[in-house]
Amino acid sequence: MADDAQSNQKTYHKKPTGEALVTAKRHSKDHELKLYGSCFCPFVQRVWISLQFKGIAYQYIEIDPYKKPDSLLAINPRGLVPALKHGDWGCYESTVLMEYLEDISNSYPLFPPGDAKLRAQCRLWTDHINRHIVPAFYSYLQAQEMSMQIENASKLQNEISKLIDVAHPTGPYFLGTDFSYVDVQIAPWIIRMRRVLTPYRGWPEPEAGSRWASWVDAIENNPHVKATTSTDDLYLDSYERYAENRPDTSQVANAVNEGRGLP
Repeated sequence: MADDAQSNQKTYHKKPTGEALVTAKRHSKDHELKLYGSCFCPFVQRVWISLQFKGIAYQYIEIDPYKKPDSLLAINPRGLVPALKHGDWGCYESTVLMEYLEDISNSYPLFPPGDAKLRAQCRLWTDHINRHIVPAFYSYLQAQEMSMQIENASKLQNEISKLIDVAHPTGPYFLGTDFSYVDVQIAPWIIRMRRVLTPYRGWPEPEAGSRWASWVDAIENNPHVKATTSTDDLYLDSYERYAENRPDTSQVANAVNEGRGLP
Protein backbone atom coordinates (compact mmCIF):
# COMPACT_ATOMS: atom_id res chain seq x y z
CA MET A 1 0.00 0.00 0.00
CA ALA A 2 2.84 2.38 0.83
CA ASP A 3 4.40 1.75 -2.57
CA ASP A 4 1.05 2.49 -4.26
CA ALA A 5 0.73 5.74 -2.34
CA GLN A 6 4.23 6.81 -3.34
CA SER A 7 3.58 5.96 -6.99
CA ASN A 8 0.55 8.29 -6.96
CA GLN A 9 2.50 11.19 -5.49
CA LYS A 10 3.03 14.18 -7.74
CA THR A 11 6.58 15.42 -8.16
CA TYR A 12 8.15 18.77 -8.85
CA HIS A 13 8.63 19.98 -12.41
CA LYS A 14 12.12 20.39 -13.85
CA LYS A 15 11.39 22.96 -16.54
CA PRO A 16 8.91 25.81 -16.94
CA THR A 17 5.70 25.53 -18.92
CA GLY A 18 3.39 27.93 -20.71
CA GLU A 19 4.50 31.54 -21.02
CA ALA A 20 7.44 30.97 -18.66
CA LEU A 21 8.79 28.31 -21.01
CA VAL A 22 8.57 30.72 -23.94
CA THR A 23 10.50 33.30 -21.92
CA ALA A 24 13.11 30.76 -20.84
CA LYS A 25 13.71 29.72 -24.45
CA ARG A 26 14.09 33.34 -25.53
CA HIS A 27 16.82 33.73 -22.91
CA SER A 28 18.62 30.41 -23.39
CA LYS A 29 21.63 31.77 -25.31
CA ASP A 30 24.89 32.26 -23.49
CA HIS A 31 25.21 35.65 -21.80
CA GLU A 32 27.54 37.15 -19.21
CA LEU A 33 24.58 37.71 -16.85
CA LYS A 34 23.14 34.33 -15.89
CA LEU A 35 20.10 33.61 -13.71
CA TYR A 36 20.16 30.17 -12.11
CA GLY A 37 16.62 29.26 -11.18
CA SER A 38 13.99 26.59 -10.66
CA CYS A 39 10.68 26.97 -12.43
CA PHE A 40 8.45 26.53 -9.37
CA CYS A 41 10.49 28.66 -6.95
CA PRO A 42 8.83 31.96 -5.95
CA PHE A 43 12.14 33.52 -4.88
CA VAL A 44 13.48 32.89 -8.38
CA GLN A 45 10.37 34.42 -9.91
CA ARG A 46 11.07 37.69 -8.08
CA VAL A 47 14.40 38.09 -9.82
CA TRP A 48 13.02 36.85 -13.13
CA ILE A 49 10.20 39.41 -13.05
CA SER A 50 12.75 42.15 -12.27
CA LEU A 51 14.90 41.18 -15.26
CA GLN A 52 11.88 41.16 -17.55
CA PHE A 53 10.51 44.46 -16.25
CA LYS A 54 13.82 46.26 -16.52
CA GLY A 55 14.60 44.86 -19.97
CA ILE A 56 18.02 43.57 -18.95
CA ALA A 57 19.64 41.00 -21.23
CA TYR A 58 20.35 37.70 -19.45
CA GLN A 59 20.57 33.93 -19.78
CA TYR A 60 18.11 31.72 -17.89
CA ILE A 61 19.51 28.40 -16.62
CA GLU A 62 17.09 25.89 -15.13
CA ILE A 63 18.43 24.06 -12.07
CA ASP A 64 17.10 20.94 -10.37
CA PRO A 65 17.12 22.17 -6.74
CA TYR A 66 17.46 18.61 -5.46
CA LYS A 67 20.51 17.86 -7.63
CA LYS A 68 22.66 20.93 -7.18
CA PRO A 69 25.30 21.31 -9.92
CA ASP A 70 28.81 22.54 -9.23
CA SER A 71 28.10 25.70 -11.26
CA LEU A 72 25.47 26.69 -8.68
CA LEU A 73 27.48 25.61 -5.65
CA ALA A 74 30.36 27.78 -6.85
CA ILE A 75 28.07 30.81 -6.44
CA ASN A 76 26.09 29.71 -3.40
CA PRO A 77 27.66 26.89 -1.34
CA ARG A 78 24.23 26.15 0.14
CA GLY A 79 22.92 25.40 -3.34
CA LEU A 80 19.86 27.63 -3.07
CA VAL A 81 18.30 29.50 -5.97
CA PRO A 82 18.02 32.16 -7.23
CA ALA A 83 21.64 32.88 -7.97
CA LEU A 84 23.17 35.33 -10.41
CA LYS A 85 26.51 35.11 -12.13
CA HIS A 86 27.72 38.30 -13.79
CA GLY A 87 31.01 37.72 -15.53
CA ASP A 88 33.30 36.19 -12.91
CA TRP A 89 31.19 37.47 -9.98
CA GLY A 90 28.26 35.70 -8.37
CA CYS A 91 25.67 36.43 -5.70
CA TYR A 92 22.39 35.08 -4.29
CA GLU A 93 19.30 35.90 -2.14
CA SER A 94 16.34 37.27 -4.08
CA THR A 95 16.07 40.67 -2.35
CA VAL A 96 19.80 41.28 -2.68
CA LEU A 97 19.70 40.34 -6.35
CA MET A 98 16.74 42.65 -7.02
CA GLU A 99 18.69 45.54 -5.52
CA TYR A 100 21.74 44.60 -7.58
CA LEU A 101 19.68 44.78 -10.76
CA GLU A 102 18.46 48.22 -9.71
CA ASP A 103 22.08 49.31 -9.24
CA ILE A 104 23.33 48.11 -12.62
CA SER A 105 20.42 49.41 -14.68
CA ASN A 106 18.70 52.78 -14.51
CA SER A 107 16.05 51.74 -17.03
CA TYR A 108 12.55 51.21 -15.67
CA PRO A 109 13.39 51.58 -11.96
CA LEU A 110 11.40 49.52 -9.47
CA PHE A 111 12.24 51.90 -6.63
CA PRO A 112 10.64 55.36 -6.91
CA PRO A 113 13.49 57.63 -8.09
CA GLY A 114 14.45 60.70 -6.09
CA ASP A 115 12.35 59.94 -3.01
CA ALA A 116 14.50 58.47 -0.22
CA LYS A 117 11.61 58.27 2.25
CA LEU A 118 9.36 56.37 -0.15
CA ARG A 119 12.21 54.03 -1.06
CA ALA A 120 12.72 53.34 2.66
CA GLN A 121 8.99 52.64 2.95
CA CYS A 122 9.29 50.09 0.16
CA ARG A 123 12.18 48.38 1.93
CA LEU A 124 10.25 48.38 5.23
CA TRP A 125 7.23 46.61 3.72
CA THR A 126 9.43 44.25 1.75
CA ASP A 127 10.80 43.21 5.14
CA HIS A 128 7.22 42.66 6.31
CA ILE A 129 6.55 40.38 3.33
CA ASN A 130 9.68 38.34 4.02
CA ARG A 131 9.32 38.16 7.80
CA HIS A 132 5.58 37.64 8.06
CA ILE A 133 3.67 36.93 4.84
CA VAL A 134 6.03 34.37 3.30
CA PRO A 135 6.44 32.30 6.50
CA ALA A 136 2.66 32.43 7.09
CA PHE A 137 2.08 31.15 3.55
CA TYR A 138 4.26 28.09 4.15
CA SER A 139 2.96 27.46 7.67
CA TYR A 140 -0.58 27.41 6.30
CA LEU A 141 0.31 25.15 3.37
CA GLN A 142 2.35 22.69 5.45
CA ALA A 143 -0.07 22.41 8.38
CA GLN A 144 -1.70 18.98 8.50
CA GLU A 145 -4.23 19.45 11.30
CA MET A 146 -7.38 21.42 10.48
CA SER A 147 -7.04 23.56 13.63
CA MET A 148 -3.54 24.64 12.59
CA GLN A 149 -4.67 25.30 9.04
CA ILE A 150 -7.39 27.63 10.34
CA GLU A 151 -4.97 29.37 12.69
CA ASN A 152 -2.33 29.86 9.99
CA ALA A 153 -4.88 31.02 7.41
CA SER A 154 -5.96 33.71 9.87
CA LYS A 155 -2.33 34.75 10.41
CA LEU A 156 -1.76 35.01 6.67
CA GLN A 157 -4.91 37.08 6.19
CA ASN A 158 -3.90 39.40 9.03
CA GLU A 159 -0.40 39.98 7.64
CA ILE A 160 -1.79 40.69 4.17
CA SER A 161 -4.26 43.15 5.70
CA LYS A 162 -1.39 45.08 7.29
CA LEU A 163 0.23 45.43 3.87
CA ILE A 164 -3.03 46.53 2.24
CA ASP A 165 -3.53 49.17 4.95
CA VAL A 166 -0.31 50.97 3.98
CA ALA A 167 -0.67 50.54 0.22
CA HIS A 168 -1.99 53.29 -2.07
CA PRO A 169 -5.73 53.53 -1.36
CA THR A 170 -6.86 52.95 -4.94
CA GLY A 171 -3.81 51.24 -6.45
CA PRO A 172 -4.03 48.93 -8.12
CA TYR A 173 -0.36 48.44 -7.16
CA PHE A 174 1.39 49.16 -3.86
CA LEU A 175 2.41 52.71 -4.84
CA GLY A 176 -0.53 53.41 -7.12
CA THR A 177 -0.66 52.99 -10.87
CA ASP A 178 3.00 52.00 -11.31
CA PHE A 179 4.34 48.47 -10.84
CA SER A 180 7.22 48.67 -8.37
CA TYR A 181 9.52 46.91 -5.91
CA VAL A 182 6.97 45.75 -3.33
CA ASP A 183 4.72 44.38 -6.06
CA VAL A 184 7.56 42.22 -7.37
CA GLN A 185 8.34 41.02 -3.86
CA ILE A 186 4.83 39.71 -3.23
CA ALA A 187 3.80 38.77 -6.79
CA PRO A 188 5.05 35.14 -6.74
CA TRP A 189 3.03 34.40 -3.61
CA ILE A 190 -0.09 36.04 -5.04
CA ILE A 191 0.32 33.75 -8.05
CA ARG A 192 0.66 30.72 -5.76
CA MET A 193 -2.27 31.60 -3.51
CA ARG A 194 -4.72 30.93 -6.33
CA ARG A 195 -2.79 27.98 -7.84
CA VAL A 196 -1.61 26.28 -4.62
CA LEU A 197 -3.42 27.50 -1.50
CA THR A 198 -6.88 27.43 -3.08
CA PRO A 199 -6.80 23.82 -4.33
CA TYR A 200 -4.88 22.43 -1.34
CA ARG A 201 -6.27 24.52 1.52
CA GLY A 202 -9.41 26.26 0.25
CA TRP A 203 -7.91 29.75 0.27
CA PRO A 204 -10.74 32.11 -0.80
CA GLU A 205 -10.83 34.37 -3.81
CA PRO A 206 -10.48 38.08 -2.94
CA GLU A 207 -13.74 39.82 -2.10
CA ALA A 208 -15.11 41.43 -5.27
CA GLY A 209 -14.47 45.17 -5.37
CA SER A 210 -11.95 45.11 -2.51
CA ARG A 211 -8.53 46.74 -2.56
CA TRP A 212 -6.97 43.28 -2.34
CA ALA A 213 -8.99 42.09 -5.35
CA SER A 214 -7.74 44.98 -7.50
CA TRP A 215 -4.14 44.27 -6.46
CA VAL A 216 -4.42 40.54 -7.17
CA ASP A 217 -6.02 41.25 -10.55
CA ALA A 218 -3.26 43.72 -11.47
CA ILE A 219 -0.54 41.21 -10.52
CA GLU A 220 -2.23 38.34 -12.37
CA ASN A 221 -2.47 40.43 -15.55
CA ASN A 222 0.90 42.15 -15.41
CA PRO A 223 2.84 41.18 -18.57
CA HIS A 224 6.15 40.67 -16.73
CA VAL A 225 4.53 38.44 -14.13
CA LYS A 226 2.70 36.48 -16.83
CA ALA A 227 5.94 36.04 -18.81
CA THR A 228 7.52 34.25 -15.84
CA THR A 229 4.48 32.21 -14.75
CA SER A 230 4.00 28.59 -15.78
CA THR A 231 0.73 26.71 -16.28
CA ASP A 232 -1.34 25.89 -13.20
CA ASP A 233 -0.48 22.18 -13.20
CA LEU A 234 3.21 22.93 -12.63
CA TYR A 235 2.44 24.60 -9.30
CA LEU A 236 -0.20 22.04 -8.30
CA ASP A 237 2.23 19.18 -8.90
CA SER A 238 5.35 20.86 -7.50
CA TYR A 239 3.71 21.98 -4.25
CA GLU A 240 2.00 18.71 -3.34
CA ARG A 241 5.12 17.77 -1.37
CA TYR A 242 4.63 20.95 0.72
CA ALA A 243 0.90 20.35 1.18
CA GLU A 244 1.66 16.84 2.46
CA ASN A 245 4.62 18.16 4.47
CA ARG A 246 6.89 15.39 3.21
CA PRO A 247 10.28 15.06 4.96
CA ASP A 248 13.11 17.14 3.49
CA THR A 249 10.84 18.90 1.01
CA SER A 250 13.12 21.95 1.04
CA GLN A 251 15.25 24.06 3.35
CA VAL A 252 12.34 26.51 3.53
CA ALA A 253 9.93 23.74 4.55
CA ASN A 254 12.38 22.42 7.15
CA ALA A 255 12.81 25.90 8.64
CA VAL A 256 9.03 26.34 8.95
CA ASN A 257 8.65 22.93 10.62
CA GLU A 258 11.44 23.75 13.08
CA GLY A 259 10.17 27.25 13.84
CA ARG A 260 13.28 28.90 12.44
CA GLY A 261 13.63 31.90 10.17
CA LEU A 262 13.60 31.18 6.45
CA PRO A 263 17.00 30.38 4.91
